[in-house]
Amino acid sequence: MSDSSSSAAHAEDAPALLRRIEAVLDREVRPSLREDGGDMAVVGIDEDHIVQVRLLGACQGCTSSIITLTMLAERAVKAEVPEVRFLEAVP
Repeated sequence: MSDSSSSAAHAEDAPALLRRIEAVLDREVRPSLREDGGDMAVVGIDEDHIVQVRLLGACQGCTSSIITLTMLAERAVKAEVPEVRFLEAVP
C-alpha cells in the first residue's frame, strides 16, 4: 500500500475508530473520572493509532494522572480497540 492510499485509508477509518474509543471512554473511564471532578477528552488520533487525550478538571495536574491514563484509560481502550497503540497525554 502506498503512502497516499495508506493516508486515505486512515482518513476513512478515523471517524469509526474515534466512535469506538469514545464509547469505551464513556462506558469504562469517564464515570470514575467525573466522580472525582475530572474528565478526559480525545484530542486526536495519528496515523500510527496513537490517541492523544487531554485530562480535564481535577485530573489536570493530579499526581495520579499517569496511573489513571495507563492503568484505567489505556487498558480499557486497548482491550476493546486493539488497533490503538497507546494513549498519550497532551496539554
